[in-house]
Amino acid sequence: MSIQKVGVLGCGLMGAGIAQTAASSGFDVLVREVSDELIQKGFNGIDKSLGKFAEKGTITSQQQAEIRGRLTGTTSLEDLADCDIVIEAIIENLEVKRDTYKQLDGICKPETIFASNTSSISITEMMTATRAERQARFIGMHFFNPVPIMKLVEVVRTILTDEQVYEEAVEFGKRLGKTPVRASDKTGFIVNRLLVPYMLDAIRALEEGVGSIVDIDNAMKLGCGYPMGPFTLGDFVGLDTTYYIAEIMFNEFREKRFAPPSLLKRMVLAGLYGRKSGRGFYDYTKDPKNPTPMSLV
Repeated sequence: MSIQKVGVLGCGLMGAGIAQTAASSGFDVLVREVSDELIQKGFNGIDKSLGKFAEKGTITSQQQAEIRGRLTGTTSLEDLADCDIVIEAIIENLEVKRDTYKQLDGICKPETIFASNTSSISITEMMTATRAERQARFIGMHFFNPVPIMKLVEVVRTILTDEQVYEEAVEFGKRLGKTPVRASDKTGFIVNRLLVPYMLDAIRALEEGVGSIVDIDNAMKLGCGYPMGPFTLGDFVGLDTTYYIAEIMFNEFREKRFAPPSLLKRMVLAGLYGRKSGRGFYDYTKDPKNPTPMSLV
């Protein structure tokens, strides 16, 4: 089966980015959200993103209009019935995802591929909410933020994923202009399996007085050539998201390197999530940003 029509569940930051990327690659895209307001909010973000590409000359005004014309919003799951692939990018809650997939399984045609953009939840656990016939057509497609710019997609297979379906998903990733990497359904996949312990170790180093926020960030940027230090990265990803992923990985592996440090837990409880909340390891309420005093956390 050749993928032609793409369904996207969720029009938040990741869902909108996936939808924009697919439409930019020539696919007709149907985006489902729970309300018209959320659809409009997501599409406004897409319009803004496409506008920036047009301003930079990356796309023409005609291409901008054509991409936008390939995007349609809906609040009905039933409208996804004839999609060739449905990519889910909703809340990182297993039960909500399982319930959604169970409903979709009875709506979509038998050939439809189900793909989850989850960064941490087991694909297999979600897959078991569907019928046996669908489980061979269930994969993970983990994109990275911002989706229209980041080139990587992790294509994740379970022990039941059909080989032909998997290869079709890898090829689809290439058609989206991404570089697919193949991963098995092990918690964290490739990137988070390596990245999360690094970020947690940086927090432990801060707790132990190895260096300051700024010094540790600069050390990793200038010493290792990373585009941003671990604290800047954590604030960008969201400290609540990092904490959530670490909890899942620790529960899976029971290894200390995946355990969230107490400082991270306290910051999340205090609402210091990073850029999204205005404060994290840095204070973004003023320009330029300043590191958060450790006496406060």
